[in-house]
Amino acid sequence: MAEFFEALNEKHTAMIVQQPVFFVATAASDGRINLSPKGYDAFRVLTPTQVAYLDLGGSGNETHAHLMADQPDRGRITIMFCNFQQPALILRIYGKGRPVLPQDEEWSALAAGFTLLPGTRQIFVIDVESVQTSCGWGVPFMSLEGERETLQKAHRQADPAEWEAKVAGRTSSIDGLTTRATNRYIAGERSD
Repeated sequence: MAEFFEALNEKHTAMIVQQPVFFVATAASDGRINLSPKGYDAFRVLTPTQVAYLDLGGSGNETHAHLMADQPDRGRITIMFCNFQQPALILRIYGKGRPVLPQDEEWSALAAGFTLLPGTRQIFVIDVESVQTSCGWGVPFMSLEGERETLQKAHRQADPAEWEAKVAGRTSSIDGLTTRATNRYIAGERSD
């Protein structure tokens, strides 16, 4: 049976911090729906009504594009956690999100709450509108063998000038929506 809450409570937060993976879904008014799995120690509960996650550069920047799309319901985002252990539980956070990039004024204060990883591109901040829990009885038991190091390794080995040139040209999504490029190369530490 699904239950809705106006904000995250202590039980929700305790479940979230135990999960090694979460899923992010966004959509603009037209085009593809984006659904992305996220790993690493990248999610933070800032308050019962605000969360954030660290985003690394990858194959695209669809979440950024969808959150910034010029539409009446701008910023819609859903985060989903599944408990692959006991107790069975699915937790969804519905809200409005926005990207914060290293060149933005609030970056330093926000980034201080994370361990910046090689390839850090932005932090997404989500204002929680509602939280839903459901049984999760159909979710299998799974255990974590370990995190993949491939993405961080690729970013650590990248030449900073080449990386900045590459991301400078990535200013649109696969559906042609606008994105802002990060103007700083981060290889494990913040560069000022």
